[in-house]
Amino acid sequence: MKIISGGVTAAKGFEAAGAQAGIKYKERMDMAVIYSRKPCVLAGTFTSNLVKAAPVLWDKKIVEESAFGQAVIINAGIANACTGKEGYDYCKQTAARASQALGVPEDSVLVASTGVIGMQLPIERIKAGVDKLAGAKADTIEAGSQAAKAIMTTDTRSKETAVEIDINGVKVTLGGMCKGSGMIHPNMCTMLAFVTSDAVIAKELLTKAVKEDVKDTFNMISVDGDTSTNDTLLVMANGMAKNPEIKEGTPEYEAFKEALHYVNETLAKMMAGDGEGATALFETKVINAAAKEDARILSKAVICSSLTKAAIYGHDANWGRILCALGYSGVKFDPEKIELYFESRAGKILIYKDAVAADYSEEEAGKILSEPHVTVIVDMKMGNETATAWGCDLTYDYVKINADYRS
Repeated sequence: MKIISGGVTAAKGFEAAGAQAGIKYKERMDMAVIYSRKPCVLAGTFTSNLVKAAPVLWDKKIVEESAFGQAVIINAGIANACTGKEGYDYCKQTAARASQALGVPEDSVLVASTGVIGMQLPIERIKAGVDKLAGAKADTIEAGSQAAKAIMTTDTRSKETAVEIDINGVKVTLGGMCKGSGMIHPNMCTMLAFVTSDAVIAKELLTKAVKEDVKDTFNMISVDGDTSTNDTLLVMANGMAKNPEIKEGTPEYEAFKEALHYVNETLAKMMAGDGEGATALFETKVINAAAKEDARILSKAVICSSLTKAAIYGHDANWGRILCALGYSGVKFDPEKIELYFESRAGKILIYKDAVAADYSEEEAGKILSEPHVTVIVDMKMGNETATAWGCDLTYDYVKINADYRS
């Protein structure tokens, strides 16, 4: 696997663009398109929140019922959630306009929205934005980057990545972009993620790979514990690499899954590290657990703990908060057997062992916790299973951002 520059336009046959439509943000782009020159097989996962935004309902129907997908229209600023029949009809109108502008079937157009819940989309601005996007789309790296910037809300930076793999001597590419900074606690925030590939792979196998991989990538991040109404991951594969079809149980499938995992994990970590107001990516790695699901639950309990997140912000080695989070996670373990470590670029330090604090330097621990990427390692001493979760520290700015988000 080779890491390359780019995002959603890295794979053959994909184009993208960003445009300013004036939906909410008057000073920057707020709409994007992803377009494939060839029809794509589709896979998707969506929010588990019972309150689902209109675009989620629309996209679930397209993914499950349409023969193929060929375009995605995305807007930032307004989530089109809790908007009733009118909101869903706006999805249909957006798809219809994109069908005309791009020359693709209406039921091959997916839509995605992010922003304030409860407001209706300014549909005429959306339609005008679709026309702008259709005229601006291109297959360049720059075009993909413009799309990634256009879907931001409270994000402080755009998020994209791409990789190449070899499938029987044929170069296959996967690229992706996402947005997400607050309301991040996927169960599949406001999280939107899009992955494109030129691989030849069947819809059923692509769906299997995606649904298995989100368990250890997007579903292992949290910024604030709030599962959004709009969480969406869409994966599109157009087959333009013309590789021999990837089959289950083959080395080629394993290579594809590895590449998909890298893209998903990279995007997920980018979101966690860019949590609203965050100053640090906060990672928890649980090792030697009795069961995989136990490791997932334990690691996520730590990164979701508000007290622990606040301690990370304060560079405070308050390991008692970590033990507390592990203890209320619901997983059974012996607190007297586990070990806890802090790790970052500044070093690694044992902080808890044999049911008591280890003999460590608070000054050294503080230096380790002052880095922009901090890891807690929890050794359960119970088995061989491992899982990693990603979050961020909890700062004053998180409250400031969300206290006046609608303003």
